[in-house]
Amino acid sequence: MLETFDPHSLVYTLAGVAALGGALLPRVIGHLPASPPMAFLLLGFAVFALPLGLAGVDPIEHAAATEYLTEVGVIVALMGAGLKLDRPLGWSTWQPTVRLLAITMPLTILLTALLGWWAVGLAPATALLLGAVLAPTDPVLAADVQVGPPGGDPEEEDDLRFSLTSEAGLNDALAFPFTNAAIAMALMGTDVSGWLLEWFTVDVVYKLGVGLLGGILVGKLLGVVVFRTPERLRLASRGEGFVALAGTFLAYGLTEVVGGYGFLAVFVAAVALRRSESDHDYHQTLHDFAEQTEQLLMIALVLLLGGAVASGILAPLTWPAAVTGLLVLFVVRPVTAWIGLSGTTTPKVERAAIAFFGIRGIGSLYYLAYALEHAEFPNADLLWALVAFTVVVSILVHGTSATLVTRRLDARREDEESTAGMEA
Repeated sequence: MLETFDPHSLVYTLAGVAALGGALLPRVIGHLPASPPMAFLLLGFAVFALPLGLAGVDPIEHAAATEYLTEVGVIVALMGAGLKLDRPLGWSTWQPTVRLLAITMPLTILLTALLGWWAVGLAPATALLLGAVLAPTDPVLAADVQVGPPGGDPEEEDDLRFSLTSEAGLNDALAFPFTNAAIAMALMGTDVSGWLLEWFTVDVVYKLGVGLLGGILVGKLLGVVVFRTPERLRLASRGEGFVALAGTFLAYGLTEVVGGYGFLAVFVAAVALRRSESDHDYHQTLHDFAEQTEQLLMIALVLLLGGAVASGILAPLTWPAAVTGLLVLFVVRPVTAWIGLSGTTTPKVERAAIAFFGIRGIGSLYYLAYALEHAEFPNADLLWALVAFTVVVSILVHGTSATLVTRRLDARREDEESTAGMEA
């Protein structure tokens, strides 16, 4: 006797299709102007839009679950990003990243907050939260414009991929002080005299300092455990990639326990670990495991985002809010990034590409869920609609253009090197 159709079984089917797609899609569409996140976003929308009996996806109703899922997705991606970076530390090599963080990010927060207040009519605290939420670029969805696996020649690592990878690795942590400022404003009002000093000393100085120090200590400790313990204990000789997850959770958990920013600690720990026995093949194993875990989490999160769109998360979106999201992606980010990179040695064509690829994604969803769990903000549904709309547009537009732009830049770079070689 046939049983009634069970949506529960469909979830497993969808999970199997998604996991198989995660393995096949990069090979199938790698040469096309498309990206796996685009495909999973559309798949999630299609599945949840059909009358299959699946429960709707509502990040407002399930705020805590949304926060935890996106949190895990971001920290795993941060570990993967840090493990990729081979460039030595120094002002000359990291200058573009520093300028994107010190100039572009604050300008983006300021201009986005002004747009939220003036164009959308958000309250000051909500407008500041919008700026903080949409300022960080995304380490989860930007795989097509990031550096490759560890072990490449750092001298051949172009500024485009390095800048976008390192920026995404660090600005997810640097958005936290501004998010906390918005929370303080929502709780204590716009009179900053009551909370500004505490915010600066605790949320900026202490938490960033602890995050940086915690990341360095955990990364160096992992380097000792993995590479320098006696042979029978040396993890590098066993080839177990899940050590990448151990490092991720240790760096994040220990730093958060003492009140620091875990996002910063995870990325710094990954960079520090990468510099331990940097020529060892085990770094490739760690990177591959982190990347596969990140891919699975990305699939789940983007499917759910597509489901949230199908379930009506964009319904409260107004025209001013939609225009604001588009302006953040295609005006605010390009202009502020161009300003931030002015005066660097980065070629203009790469500078333009870095400015354009300010991909917004899972990190923005995390910060919004986190803030709404810690304070009440007016127009929370509109805020969710605006942020989700911006992320969806970013996935579609940047996913379409990433392959085309990077290939043209690679071809241009090869032509220039070939011409230089012939002239020499």
